[in-house]
Amino acid sequence: MSARLSVRLARLLNMVPFFLANPGMSAAEAATELGVSTETLMTDLNQLWMCGLPGYGPGDLIDLSFSEESIEVTFSAGIDRPLRLTSTEATALLVALRSLTSMPGMVDPSAAQRAIAKIEDAAGSAAANVPGASGRGVVEGNSENPAAAAVRSSLRHQHALNLTYYSASRDAVSERVVDPIRTVLIDDHSYLQAWCRRAEGVRLFRFDRIDRAVELAERSVPPADAPQEDSFEIFNDDPSLPQARLRIARGYAWVMDYYPMTQVGAEDDGSVTVTMRFATPAWMTRLILGFGEGVQVLSPPELQRSVSERARGALAAYGELG
Repeated sequence: MSARLSVRLARLLNMVPFFLANPGMSAAEAATELGVSTETLMTDLNQLWMCGLPGYGPGDLIDLSFSEESIEVTFSAGIDRPLRLTSTEATALLVALRSLTSMPGMVDPSAAQRAIAKIEDAAGSAAANVPGASGRGVVEGNSENPAAAAVRSSLRHQHALNLTYYSASRDAVSERVVDPIRTVLIDDHSYLQAWCRRAEGVRLFRFDRIDRAVELAERSVPPADAPQEDSFEIFNDDPSLPQARLRIARGYAWVMDYYPMTQVGAEDDGSVTVTMRFATPAWMTRLILGFGEGVQVLSPPELQRSVSERARGALAAYGELG
């Protein structure tokens, strides 16, 4: 089973007890709680409506009364009974929950910590082998960053956000109003996916670069056609920015996994040629110097001069110290 199908199956199995506990919830509210789009939720409900017990007659299938205004389960086919976790499942769940609590904005830390405590109590000896387990059914929690709390609240209430954000690619702090869509986890970093009103496009905002977030009273209104797929381009190629052409030495190819670079060539010695947009020469100069001989500037000439001058200045400073 593919990862995408397994995620959907888990979501479908969770829906019946979820809607039994929250009868009459609207599709928009449920979609926000379950972390999917309203369209995906309605597709799942239509699928769930055709699932049930062996025999699969009308009296065996899960029965739902649903529209975009209200969703209710009228027959659960037994899925309302709580699941019993094996020790392996409990251990995996504890590890996952502890990982989520370390990712800002992904979950309510206090709720996750209460869940961890309950699972530890229920799992008993199995939980004792999980790194970080308290063994007492009590979790020592850290207070949540105010910016992350504001983002989660705005998503829950469907309100717009005023962000003060540090852009690493531009080496600048800016303030903007965004319409939150959801939070996502990419390469061990949590992001807010939102419609940026200033850029007039969907952007990803890394939580640890959000300096300040204020929930506004106005509604979040991302355009209906704003992309909400599960694949994202973290860095957008802004043609208004200057572009550097770089040679990445063999053994330094990992750099391309961490910066918005596009490979445009490869050499027999194992080096590769890439392009990269940058906002300010000063920021790009510092970045290149940090890689030493691993990265060489091919163009533009003004960036080459800047790197050479800074490197000569650093060598001269070391000479004076000697």
